[in-house]
Amino acid sequence: MTNQILEIKHLRKTYGALTALDDFSLEVNKGEVFGILGPNGSGKTTTLGILLDIIKADSGQYSWFGTLPFSNQRLRIGALLEQPLFYPYLSAVKNLEVIADIKKVSYGKIDGLLEKVGLTERKHSKFKTYSMGMKQKLAIAASLVGDPEVLILDEPTNGLDPRSIVEIRDLIIDIAAQGITVLLASHLLDEVQKICSHVAILDKGKLLHSGRVDEVLNSSPMLELSADDMLALQSALQEFEFVSEVVADGKLWLVKMKRETKPSELNKLLAQKGIYLTHLAQRHKSLEKHFLELVADNHA
Repeated sequence: MTNQILEIKHLRKTYGALTALDDFSLEVNKGEVFGILGPNGSGKTTTLGILLDIIKADSGQYSWFGTLPFSNQRLRIGALLEQPLFYPYLSAVKNLEVIADIKKVSYGKIDGLLEKVGLTERKHSKFKTYSMGMKQKLAIAASLVGDPEVLILDEPTNGLDPRSIVEIRDLIIDIAAQGITVLLASHLLDEVQKICSHVAILDKGKLLHSGRVDEVLNSSPMLELSADDMLALQSALQEFEFVSEVVADGKLWLVKMKRETKPSELNKLLAQKGIYLTHLAQRHKSLEKHFLELVADNHA
């Protein structure tokens, strides 16, 4: 039995002269928290709109749970694309009951959902009295009505204060820990790095990278080095075949490696050349660095 939840093949979408998606393909498997990362206008929201059958693609196709017609899978997918239209004079409970009626499911789990998102104490308060963070929590609760297997979120922390951002992040992590597959679109690198297991980087509708977040963070091994004689250190480093580049980073040399090399091995080789290090540390590429490099190359 396959674990594949979503398969996207060669999606293309244009708006006049603007290409919103250009030959976009992706696979999402059960249990993944998959972040679609890109600057505003990169095609993230268009992608989610197509996947929810709100927007029609010009070409290409996608399938949920191995089945093409989206309508048959609607109750298996919960979504939060924009601020949902709750009734301002109804309480949280009553608003979720309306959602349950629309989805034709019972009210039995509404209290549990409100507890999950931290709104139990305010569940009888009118929606219009809620803060932005509370409104977003209720929106996530609404997307979970009907026990979906997949949760789709578009910029879930947009416009929130720092405390609410942390609360929403923790909530998404908790939801994913319960086995729900999450597809999250964001332009916030920190959000994707902290929440997601996988990432797809989009720019101008093109997929620039797709893979595990930890593979990005652990790729391109680099070392920070310094010695009393920095010029001698630079010269020695440039002689090693496994060193691809030596660049200045403040008072340090940042050494980019062609292959993973143990710091102890490099330290020993330098000592044999009479160079003794005063600083030696590993540095891993951040998602931000990887993202900016890919986008810069795409704009070149």
